[in-house]
Amino acid sequence: MTDVTDSQPGSAEAPRESIRRHRLSTRLWHWGNVVVLFVMLMSGLMIFNAHPRLYWGKYGANFDHAWLEIGAGRNEAGSRAGFLRIGDMTIETTGILGMSRDRNGQLSAIAFPGWATIPSTYDLALSRRWHLTFAWFFALGILIYLLVSLANRHLWRDIVPTAREMRPASLWETIRHHAMLRLPKGEAARNYNVLQKISYLVVLAFLIPLMVLTGLTMSPAMDASWPWLLDLFGGRQSARSIHFIVAALLVSFIVVHLLMVLLAGPVNEIRSMITGRYRLPKEKGQ
Repeated sequence: MTDVTDSQPGSAEAPRESIRRHRLSTRLWHWGNVVVLFVMLMSGLMIFNAHPRLYWGKYGANFDHAWLEIGAGRNEAGSRAGFLRIGDMTIETTGILGMSRDRNGQLSAIAFPGWATIPSTYDLALSRRWHLTFAWFFALGILIYLLVSLANRHLWRDIVPTAREMRPASLWETIRHHAMLRLPKGEAARNYNVLQKISYLVVLAFLIPLMVLTGLTMSPAMDASWPWLLDLFGGRQSARSIHFIVAALLVSFIVVHLLMVLLAGPVNEIRSMITGRYRLPKEKGQ
């Protein structure tokens, strides 16, 4: 990792140290995933629109008990309304889920609105083609990234937390600083903090493999070749539910990730993921 200092001619400010933070393989995988996950999420929502109900077990159909449902019906006032039902809890979601306006401004009964799906109008066959095509890019991308990261020791050096970082006192201190929006500065910002490492490790080692495996379990062809997938997840409907939950967790991770980028300084953070060059934030008093 190369260290340099940046200073402006005639400036009285102390120079800020720049480091090479992200390898080329990490940057390529990151920006590739921006496109791949965007397409997969939006096409996946259209696929969900074909049957907006989730079940546990091997089977699930219209008259079976669903633990989650997005639909449309009549509210207490007798008006058409969209709803989200999770277990016994029902939330009216008209305009967002279950019932939203189409491109002509008319209320349409559909789980996710057209602006959130690929394609924007209902087409299960086309959305499946989009989803499955980009699923191959997603799976191959994570495989190549993991192999390269193992070879260059990026995982062990930058992602896996050390024993010292995992001590309760160290964890609590990092959590407390983040809760107070006191983000790392100076030398403390040179490497990922322990919360970053844990979140990245959970995504890489747990959520992404789970997403890939549950996606394969929903394929009849894969079930015929690898029947153990059905046993592993307790049936195709359970795999579909887990797939949906993992997608929601990944979206939550992305939202938090973007918020932290904004708080830490978007110009510096985005530049580092484009060029690999990161300027260490100045500590107080510098």
